[in-house]
Amino acid sequence: MYREFVYLSDAKLQQFGSPRRLVLPSALRLNTPVGGVDVDAPAADIERDRMRQLEKLDKYLGERAEWFAQPGLRAAQWVWFEAPLRCVTLQGDYQHMVLFADPAAGEDPGYEGQTGCRLLLHGSSRHLRGFAPAAVEAPALEGIEGGSSFATTFLTTAGQAVRALSLEHEVAAEGTRPPLTGVNGAGVRELLEAIDVSHSQVPGAWMSGFARVTAELPATSTAPRCVVASPLSVEYMREQA
Repeated sequence: MYREFVYLSDAKLQQFGSPRRLVLPSALRLNTPVGGVDVDAPAADIERDRMRQLEKLDKYLGERAEWFAQPGLRAAQWVWFEAPLRCVTLQGDYQHMVLFADPAAGEDPGYEGQTGCRLLLHGSSRHLRGFAPAAVEAPALEGIEGGSSFATTFLTTAGQAVRALSLEHEVAAEGTRPPLTGVNGAGVRELLEAIDVSHSQVPGAWMSGFARVTAELPATSTAPRCVVASPLSVEYMREQA
């Protein structure tokens, strides 16, 4: 069956081990209606290996991963999700990070009643599969304390959350789990609010996949529980579950 991926993390695939490489000729010739096309064999080999490994992981995680809306999730636990998501990146210094966010409160009552929580996925823009995320304005990430020549800047709660989530996706720190001390509930919710504001300009689509939990943020008097996770895969759903 044809699968259309939006995001696929090679870093997470490698954490499960790489399959044995096949020995192929140095190049392949693909015949098309308009003529032949030469394809580099190692590149084609790598892509086939990647898809085979992903199929094995799908089966492995499909037997072990929890539904993302299940209460009581732990950091580093694997979950599966099916949700209407919008894909964005933040304007400014954090465009190496891509974010997937589900609908804001009241936007999709059916989905909201089914899950009872929010979902925020954070990944590296390098792992997008030909998909261009929308750039949205970030919440205030820095503040100024003091006055005149003694003024100093500091990270706001939103800034601390964005910085913590982005660390995993910097090239030099690929695969490093974000410090949970920075993933604070107030900061993450400010980030979600900034994404929610853009909902009319950034349409969502039903997507599914697997992700590793970064943090589960408890509900407050004004906001539902929120699951923050880093995805292995995100793909379009052909039919809404």
